[in-house]
Amino acid sequence: MINPITNIIKNWIEPSSHVIDFGCGDGSLLKELRDQNNILGYGIEIDPEGIAGCLKNNIPVIEKNIDEGIDEFSECNFDVAIMASSIQCLKEPNVSLKKILTLSNRCIVTIPNLGYWRCRIALMLGRMPVTPSLPSSWYGTKNIHLCTIKDFEDLCRDEDFIIEDSIHLNKNRKPSKFSLIFPNLLSSEGVYLLARR
Repeated sequence: MINPITNIIKNWIEPSSHVIDFGCGDGSLLKELRDQNNILGYGIEIDPEGIAGCLKNNIPVIEKNIDEGIDEFSECNFDVAIMASSIQCLKEPNVSLKKILTLSNRCIVTIPNLGYWRCRIALMLGRMPVTPSLPSSWYGTKNIHLCTIKDFEDLCRDEDFIIEDSIHLNKNRKPSKFSLIFPNLLSSEGVYLLARR
């Protein structure tokens, strides 16, 4: 089954763009972008299984912990950077986003929304939430900086990032009328297209 977020990302990336995907996993998103949008893509991944998947998908990949810095990419001029479901795993997401937006013109970020109503109910019942966008139990998750849609938008405002576009998704990872009305409460995930001033 195709991830609906992939279609959103594909629509935001121009053909023949130079793309870097931070936390690229097995490179399947970059492979699809390469095959359908003719992009030139590179992956950054720390997980050995993800790196092996990238190599299998014929995606150039560098083994790198983003928290240890990405300064070696400062000379590169990427059109788009992608942080799909990985920003919340970083020690300093705001610092990383600033650096990413110095080496790329735009950045696509997806975040699970801790303000989603199902998450709120789980927390009220004394449990850490498990949802489609937060699929791991508390002891198996890599997430260290969970936030709400509002928190993330406040960060963008405070750091002077431009939100060029955003799409809020329901529990099925699809846009819906309800998630547009009260995104902080009714969307399980946010997808953002950011730019620098």
